[in-house]
Amino acid sequence: MTLWFVLALMTAAAIFAVLWPLSRREQALRSGSDVAVYRDQLDEIRRDQTAGLIGESEAAAAQVEVSRRLIAAADAEAAAPQAAPATAITRRRRVVALIALVLLPAGAIVLYLAVGSPTLEGQPLASRTSAERQSIAQMVAQVEAHLAKNPNEGRGWEVVAPIYLRTGRFDDAVKARRHALALNGATAERHAGLGEALTAAANGIVTAEALAEFKSALALDGDHIKARFFLGLAAEQDGRMNEAVATWRALLDSAPPNAPWAQFVRAELMRVGGKASGGASGGPSEGPSEGPSEGQSSGPTEDQVAAASDLPPDQRQAMIKGMVERLAERLGKDGSDIEGWLRLVRSYMVLGERERALVAAGEARRALAAEPDKLRRIDELVKGLGLDG
Repeated sequence: MTLWFVLALMTAAAIFAVLWPLSRREQALRSGSDVAVYRDQLDEIRRDQTAGLIGESEAAAAQVEVSRRLIAAADAEAAAPQAAPATAITRRRRVVALIALVLLPAGAIVLYLAVGSPTLEGQPLASRTSAERQSIAQMVAQVEAHLAKNPNEGRGWEVVAPIYLRTGRFDDAVKARRHALALNGATAERHAGLGEALTAAANGIVTAEALAEFKSALALDGDHIKARFFLGLAAEQDGRMNEAVATWRALLDSAPPNAPWAQFVRAELMRVGGKASGGASGGPSEGPSEGPSEGQSSGPTEDQVAAASDLPPDQRQAMIKGMVERLAERLGKDGSDIEGWLRLVRSYMVLGERERALVAAGEARRALAAEPDKLRRIDELVKGLGLDG
């Protein structure tokens, strides 16, 4: 009702603003007709002649000219039709203005009531967001139904893959990326997209398979932003902090001005800069086109596992299970990563899984048996955690 009152008030104000000038009476601007003016001029000529201001010849010539104009004005006045009174003209203008100002708002209201929806309630943001999600889900379902009948249509897999990634369906994203790569041909973007999906499916760990995809992307395009970013992430996860810093710095240095991914890469560079020798830090530049995908992290750091340990058991397991298990799986294939072993042992201890921490420490000793410096770090960690007893 408040809206209707405001609209009615605004309409009334507009009508008043138009009708107010029309309600004022016109003032007579002329003192008489042209005939009266010429008669006054004749009288003035005679007065000037009597006073000696003009001669008889000049006075006679002026009287002839003014008399001619007087006769012409008198004839024109007699021949012209009778003009309508000013009051009648003003009245007609007021009537037309009043009709226009009343009928136009009334017509607009009637039209709105006929085709509009004045009683429709506004939809809250949550409802609109839910509707948009349903629309996306329906679109994905349609694409999936189409691909079920046409599994060799590469374009469909290309379209649905990023949607899977953004909605957290990482395994489906990997499947879609593989199909798109196989059916549409190898490009740097498709290899990098598959690597990104594999990383997301591994809870943010750049697996060996994902790393191979990023390297394939760089073989086709040495400046590919996403592949370069994830190579830096892989180096950071493997404990090669200096290499990660150098990779991301080079990425930022070659970035165009105002690149939308700048802030993200700069934050990552600052995050790992203090861990690298020399205390490297990020400089003023930019970061990858999309940044790491949802679900990505830099691996199971001690802080992340500690934060997870405060959650309810089911949520904690859902958050870190895949991350820790995939790290253990990767170390089982390549046991030379000392930083990975250290993170794995700490993760088990933070979660209260002492036995698994002991097993991981033993596996680390066996994998690093030929490297005394790395064995020393494992032994120091075991002692510091109280596992040596």
